[in-house]
Amino acid sequence: MRLLILSALTIILAYISFIILPINDLIYQSYSVKLTALQIKEIFALQEKWNWLSYTIIPILLLIKTTLISSILYIGTFFYSKVKVTFKQLFNAVVKAEFVFLGVGVLKIIWFYFFQANYTLEDLQYFYPLSALNIVGYQGLDSWFVYPLQVLNLFELAYWLLLSYFIGKLAFTERDKGKPMDLGLKIVVSSYGSALLLWVVVVMFFTLSYS
Repeated sequence: MRLLILSALTIILAYISFIILPINDLIYQSYSVKLTALQIKEIFALQEKWNWLSYTIIPILLLIKTTLISSILYIGTFFYSKVKVTFKQLFNAVVKAEFVFLGVGVLKIIWFYFFQANYTLEDLQYFYPLSALNIVGYQGLDSWFVYPLQVLNLFELAYWLLLSYFIGKLAFTERDKGKPMDLGLKIVVSSYGSALLLWVVVVMFFTLSYS
């Protein structure tokens, strides 16, 4: 149920973003130098035809993401938890923590609607609120540095802390030393943190290879 609500809210945010922000105008400005007006018109026609697919795929991507992260955390609890933590419990914890990323879409809409009136398609694509990339800026930056700097953000930190809190409550027993949050953080860092680092390295490698 929570996953359906998360998917619905994500789709609503994506739709609001498309309606409020002049995305088609930005696409036209970006491609007008390289393509003819007819080619751009064909791109818009294709986009309008398959626009429903982009919204349909959101729940699928969220399901894949939450399932993978839950599986990784399940391995972490196997090594560090003295009690049995089920996959279903971890999945519910991951879905609850995922709600924090809705703030990314909300802040993105607010920023470009109220604060930054003039922007390009690249500004919109690379913008990630409360991230290191916003401090450094993407202009003049090697493309393979963009993604890791986007990942380094306060929403990701909040996600780690929420996961640690939820998992700590599930895995902690009276036999464990310290606090539930400490155990949860150990599980998250050792499993999800390691997997995220590997994923970032892989993305950087492919970006560097094809840039």
